Amino acid sequence: MTVGPLTVTDLVVEFVHDGYAIRPLDGLSFEAQAGELVVLLGPSGCGKTTLLSCLGGILTPTSGTIRLGEVDVTAMRGKQLDAYRRDDIGFVFQAFNLIPSLTARENIAVPLTLTGHDRKASFARADELLEQVGLAERAHHLPSKLSGGQMQRVAVARGLGHNPPLLLADEPTANLDHIQAEAIIRLLQSLRDDGRMIVVSTHDARLVPIADRIVQMVPPDQHEERPTHDVTFGAGESIFEQGDPADLVYVIKSGDVEVIRVLADGGEELLTKLGPDQYFGELGPFLGFPRSASVRAHSDVVLTAYSPRVFREKVLHKT
Repeated sequence: MTVGPLTVTDLVVEFVHDGYAIRPLDGLSFEAQAGELVVLLGPSGCGKTTLLSCLGGILTPTSGTIRLGEVDVTAMRGKQLDAYRRDDIGFVFQAFNLIPSLTARENIAVPLTLTGHDRKASFARADELLEQVGLAERAHHLPSKLSGGQMQRVAVARGLGHNPPLLLADEPTANLDHIQAEAIIRLLQSLRDDGRMIVVSTHDARLVPIADRIVQMVPPDQHEERPTHDVTFGAGESIFEQGDPADLVYVIKSGDVEVIRVLADGGEELLTKLGPDQYFGELGPFLGFPRSASVRAHSDVVLTAYSPRVFREKVLHKT
């Protein structure tokens, strides 16, 4: 099996929610090669599932390109896109998504028959895949009679049913204990050996050692921890803007600030005003997210800027 390089260039996905724009992906670029296991690493909410949906042709990005070999996935529409999803992509879902009334064997074979494959060949393929994932003896068990790890292996086998060159797996170890997760990790390792490309989203560090390539969905902080220091802003000055990287937490010593949500149409919504001894900007650094709102000085202000660690210790009194 051979699949051309996967090239993602300047990918942007923007949603409008309650009037303001959210960009789970903002200028993402990376490349992966055939036979690689690619790990999309980052916390919940950083755009991993959104990226998988774009790679799988389920979601059309706002801008940017995705190319698989010579095929521009982002340019495809209609029947061409349907064929791409049917023939080139295999999906493995975090919640397994097995049909409760079907056996493990049927959960693999029935989707193949629904896409036009011969019934006998579909069940033969299901038997082959159950053997490959180590569940041949569980072929006739319903999902309710399988453990979480076994259900995930059936889900992997279903994703491989049509032998796709690109397998997309969304948090495949998230709901598993360490023993079950180890079995899934070993399975994913073995699946790349025939040249298949596997892209896995996860916040699970257990997948990092087996990855051929890691895509950091939230860039790691490359800066040394900044010392606590005071900063001043004049009335109307921006302290930070919505979408900026988040690295510091601020406590107001004097003056007041306005917290503003920038809307998709370019307008602004005042969320709150804060004054002396109040703090702001803590969630971004703690969670690894960009700023979710803008903060501007309403009057002349003096702020104390803390690193997240020192803020927790000195202000929240947590270690």
